[in-house]
Amino acid sequence: MLLGSAATANAAATVRYYDTAPGLRLNVRSGPGTSYSITRVLTEGAKVPIYCQTPGSTVSGYYGTSNIWDNISNGEYVSDAYVNTGSDGYVADRCA
Repeated sequence: MLLGSAATANAAATVRYYDTAPGLRLNVRSGPGTSYSITRVLTEGAKVPIYCQTPGSTVSGYYGTSNIWDNISNGEYVSDAYVNTGSDGYVADRCA
């Protein structure tokens, strides 16, 4: 997903940052699922923005089991099962 400059400006104004699971390094993937390549690894205790969310492969993680994937940057996703959003559901708009 590519965010245009207007979308980026709008998202930046409303985005919240969330804590990732403590004590874990979190894989960032190129798409919403474990079959996508790892683009980088987040350090322990990282905070991530969530620009939008989309369904993908189901993952069991620190915060439960979820098929929700969080878009944290252009073409970068993490499983919501490892992000402390305080919800089992969507907390951001669905990705287009």
